[in-house]
Formats: sequence, C-alpha cells, structure tokens
Amino acid sequence: MKTFVVFVILLHVSQHASGVEVTVGEESVILPCHVSVLDSSGSTVVWDRYGLTPSRIHLRKPEGDKFTGLNPQYIGRTSMRTDALQTGDLSLTLRKPVISDSGTYTCTVRREGDNLRVTTVQLLVKEPPSPWYIIVGVLIPLLIIVAVASVFVCLQCKKMKDRLVPQVEVDSGVESVQLPCKTTVHLPEDVRVEWRDSKDRKVHVYENSPDQPEEQNFIYRGRTEMKRDLQKPGDLSLTLKYPTDRDRDTFTCSVYSREGNILMKKKVELRVKVSQVEVVSGVESVQLPCKTTVHLPEDVRVEWTDSNYRKVHVYENVSEQPGEQYEDYRGRTEMKRDLLKPGDLSLTLKYPTDRDRDTYTCSVYSREGNILMRKQVELRVKVPQVEVDSEVESVQLPCTTTVHLPDDVRLEWTDSNYRKVHVYENGSDQPGEQLSCYTGRTEMKRDLLKTGDLSLTLKQPTDLDRFTFTCTIYNREGNTLMKKQVELRVKVSQVEVVSGVDSGLESVQLPCKTTVHLPEDVRVEWTDSNDRKVHVYLNGTDQPGEQSRFYRGQTEMKRDLKTGDVSLTLKYPTDRNRGIYICTVYKGRNNILMRKHVMLQVNECEVEVEEGVESIQLPFRTTGDLPEDATVVWRRGALLTLHVHYNGSDQPEEQDEVYRDRTEMKRDPLKTGDLSLTLKRPTFEDIGTYVCDVLYKGILMRQKTVQLIPKGVSCAPVPRMEKFELMDEKNADNESTPLNQPL
Repeated sequence: MKTFVVFVILLHVSQHASGVEVTVGEESVILPCHVSVLDSSGSTVVWDRYGLTPSRIHLRKPEGDKFTGLNPQYIGRTSMRTDALQTGDLSLTLRKPVISDSGTYTCTVRREGDNLRVTTVQLLVKEPPSPWYIIVGVLIPLLIIVAVASVFVCLQCKKMKDRLVPQVEVDSGVESVQLPCKTTVHLPEDVRVEWRDSKDRKVHVYENSPDQPEEQNFIYRGRTEMKRDLQKPGDLSLTLKYPTDRDRDTFTCSVYSREGNILMKKKVELRVKVSQVEVVSGVESVQLPCKTTVHLPEDVRVEWTDSNYRKVHVYENVSEQPGEQYEDYRGRTEMKRDLLKPGDLSLTLKYPTDRDRDTYTCSVYSREGNILMRKQVELRVKVPQVEVDSEVESVQLPCTTTVHLPDDVRLEWTDSNYRKVHVYENGSDQPGEQLSCYTGRTEMKRDLLKTGDLSLTLKQPTDLDRFTFTCTIYNREGNTLMKKQVELRVKVSQVEVVSGVDSGLESVQLPCKTTVHLPEDVRVEWTDSNDRKVHVYLNGTDQPGEQSRFYRGQTEMKRDLKTGDVSLTLKYPTDRNRGIYICTVYKGRNNILMRKHVMLQVNECEVEVEEGVESIQLPFRTTGDLPEDATVVWRRGALLTLHVHYNGSDQPEEQDEVYRDRTEMKRDPLKTGDLSLTLKRPTFEDIGTYVCDVLYKGILMRQKTVQLIPKGVSCAPVPRMEKFELMDEKNADNESTPLNQPL
C-alpha cells in the first residue's frame, strides 16, 4: 500500500532542491515556504513572481489577506493557511496550475519595512504525457482511492501515536514545569541525554555532568535543569523555568550510548495557557493583570514586552523608565506606585486599539539579571463594523461620547495608515490637513462638542476605503482624551463574462449608474487596478489621448449623462481584462460626485481537440484597425512559437519546427481584428495552453489565452472570487509589459 501512495504523490507533484514540478490538470500545487515563528508572527508575507507585471500574486498581513495590487491572473487562485503567521508555514497553494505559471516565485517576510526572510521557489508546470492520458484517466481514480485509503490508515495510526504522547499543561506565570521522562532500564554512567524541541534545537544536554550549556540553544540557556544523579532512579525529566506561549512544543528526550546508539527516546507535549483580556475599542483603558504572592526585593527590574520583544513598560530602581519604552507605548502605560508590597505588577494600557492586539509578557529580573517571575496575557480588542454597498451615496462612521468636551479640543479621524481623513479644531473643520483622496468627501455634524456626536459621514465609499478608522480627541496640550475605532467594509459588485467564440459575446458592459443629477461639465474616469486610464469622458466628449494604449479602440461610453448611466462597454474582453475597474465622476478637480468599483471575471477560452480531425481553430476576435506595424505572436507557454505575423505577412522562419506548415491566419488580421489561428493536423501532443500577444513597439496591446483540451475532458474555469478584501495600497505599475518580460 505504501508503494501506491508514493506513486500517486510522484504522479501529482514532485519536489526537488531546485523547485517544484507539477503536471497540467492537477487541482493545485504547493509552493513551500517555512520560517521561524519569531519571524512570521506579526509580519507581512508577500508572494511575488519574477518578471510579471504586477509581480505580486498574494499578500498576507496580520489582519488577513489583502487583494489590492495583485496580478489579475492569480486573483482567486492562491491561498495560505489561516494560521500561517502563527505557525511559520507560509506555503502558498496555487490552484489549477497551467503552463504559463512556470517561473520563479519569492516568499518575502517583512516587518516594519525590513525584509526578515526571502525564500525562492522554482515552479515548472509540465504537459501531461499525452500517449498515456487515457490510461492515466482510468488509473488515477483507482490510485486516488488507494491513496485516500492509505492516507486514512496513516492518519489513524498517527492519531493513535499522538494519543500516546503525554501532554503537560500549565498556566503562563508558573515558576517552572516538569517534562517527564522516566525509565526502569538501568543506564550506564557514560550515557548522553539530549532534550530537543520540534525544530531540532538543543534544549538541554547531559553528558558526564548535568549541564552542557555551551550546546544549548540560546533561548533555553539558564532555564533548564536535570537531576544530578539521574542514572540511579532512571528519572530523566527536565525542568523548564518560566514557560511562555513560545514554549508550546513537543519535546523529545533521547538517550545515547557511548558509541552513539539510541538506547531510549520519549516525547512529551507542552501546552501553555495564556489568560485573555477582551475589550471594545473606545474604552479609556484596559488592565493587563500580573500578580504574585512572592515577596519581591526593591532592586528588581520589571519589564512588560509585546510579542515582538518591544518594551511596553519598564520599572527599575523604584521608578518607571520611560526612556526605554517603544515609542508606540509612550504616555499610554501606567503601573502602581508601590507595586512591590502587594505583588501587583499589572499594567494599565490607555486607549487600546486594534493595533494593540497582542500577547504581552511581564518579566521580573533580579539585580544580577536572573528571572524571578514571568507571566503572559493576551489582549483582544474588538472593533465595531459598518458594512455598505459600493453604490451608496454615503456612510456614517459612528463615534459618540457622554464626556463633556472643552471648546479648544482637536479632533482627528485617521485611517489604518495614519492618514488624516478629517480634522476639526478651533470650532471648525480643517480641510487643508486632509489627505487629498478624502477632500470633499467627509462631513461632521454642527455643534458636535455640545451633542457629543463625533460621527463622520464619508461620501461615495468604495472598496479602497476598506479601513479601520480611528477618532481621536486631543486637549490643548496634545494629550489624548478619547480614542474610538470603527471598521468599514465595502461590498463590490461583480460581473462575469466568458470570452471566446463559444460565448458569442462581442462585448461586456461594466455597470455604473446613479440617480444623482450629473451636470454636463463633469469628468468621468474609468481606471483599472493598476491605475491605468481605461476611458475618459470630459465636456461631452471622449478623451482618447488620455487613454492607456492597452485599451485604445476597445471602449465605449454612452454620451447622454442626463440618464445617470455612465456604464462602460468593453469590446472583445479576454482573460487579460480580468480585474477591478473603477468608475469615478468628478465635479471640478477633487470634488467626487460618485465612485463605483466593478470586478470583471473573464474565464479562459477552451477548445476541444479530437485526434484525427483535419484542423481546429484557436479563436481570438478583437477590435480592428490595429497599427499596421504591430506584431501578432501565437505561442505555447514561454518557449514555443506557433505563428508570427508582422509587416502584413506571416514569418514562418520565426516558427518552431514542430509547427511549420501547420498554422494559418486570415488575411489582414490587424485590420479586421480577427486574430484567430488555424492549427492543422492536431494531435493529443498539442494539448496545452496557448497565448496570443499583440505587440506594438515592444508594448503589449492585446492578449488572449486559449486552453486546448481533449474532447470529453472538462477543464474547470478560473475560480470565481466570491468574496475578497482590498486595501489602499497604490501599486501603479507601468502602463504596459515590456516585450522581454515573461507574461
């Protein structure tokens, strides 16, 4: 049975030191990336593909996945484990891999602007061995059944094994925990005992003496202890001092003879429970509890740190040490004055926000630097949510207070990137301090200081406004009087079309309608997710000079604004047009009257091939009157060239030998817009992914992908994006893809 399992694994995905290989048709492939939890916790993970524009294919932040600026070819096809940042397993799952996915991928771990780790993975997507596809089609279901059965048996065995691993559970804050390991076997005096964690780091080594600190990993030094004369009782248990949540692990105790042979091996799992405190954003303060019944000398040092080892609060020499604090916590923390007598080391954190969600550690050190006590507490901050559709005229971000506010306060609304959304000071709004993208879009109530209603109205909300907004009130001296948050979620409408002859669609409409009266002098801008101008309408006419070259001749808008219909018609959409489109209506320079986002999902075109037919057609219809000196290239993947059309004629010398005399295009394809390719004498060797590029002076103007599949075999379309999140992260890429870059 094990033989079959190995066979199935090799058939689907094989992994080498140089990278990962997968066969076209597989459900998914995993690009491995593993780092230390110390690096992944609280960090941002970016997956990029080299040579692609835009290069980003997946983005994971501590608050979840983000989708702005991603390459449209990968949206909805990638995923990571939900607990990736907590486990260090940052591997990326890529669904429905195709030939064009072959390339170099990088996994970058970033924190506070620094790259902590970069992992490179080479992915090779290969065509399935055609002569065997029928046999494999029969064998695969059989092998899958065998594999599933084998995996089930293995999992059951593993579960049984796991049950045999003893577990020890303690609360964070205990002085020490014992990891048991006992034997009734007599051990010779010259044995070597090693305790290791699951990452194979040495926790404790006993050889000829109870301690070998020079062999220990630094995170365990000074924290472990074994009995002096462990041979007689056979007790090899390990005492681990001041356990924290970072010590949650499975530890292995191994005993070796003088010759290096294993005499015994036992495992024990350590679980450390951390107390939790939960508050709602807007409370004045929260207390992180830490108490002890042990008498503490006056010369102790107390340190509160967060999960990134940043100092939250320091107490030493009977006074606080604000100079050692991390800047984000300055002026926001407080401990009791005479904390040593009652043993209450609890920390008060003022105005907690979602950015304070973390596990905090309270450590007490003696004058010599030895740990006397260590305890942890997890802080959870809940933020109220407001959800609206992108079509609404405005949304209110609630913020109220019953506290009397003096007339000279300063009120600031900021977004997740600390940018000023709205400022109120000296009894009036301060539009000059606003970020430009919020100018003319925000409003607060009159007499807000008297009523205590500090809510903000945000006009024309879009998915780019998906933020956690913070309302902060400062007194004249700049001290914080109040801080509250609200999370805004904006739902985006979606359109789905299928390109290609089979669909019969020559165009798709991206809807954008309003009931608001639009004056004649408005400016209507349609842009894509790369900030390229798709269509511009101003003063009653289109502005083709402002259009991106990629969209010229491909768009059309209605001319009568009285109806409020500014929908855009996109002609001959292909898979290259997948993505988010933004319709913005301006009155003047910055006054936004309306903004709406539309997600366009275009499935790849599929053509069935049956061996023995005379020819098949790879369809591609687009707008006519393309530049006469443009180049049309049909290719298979990045390496094989099927057909080249340039200067009004075909270029057979540019073809790969296997396609010579087997391809044909219609006359004047650039004038008619019919770039379809006829492939003669097709066989199952031709099954795969084909791409047609239209290039003008090295600039990509049009592109379409066609999947050639065996008749009777269904290839699933590109997955839909039913739900996604976006953040305001400008990723304005070049207007086009250079010819020398892989697509």
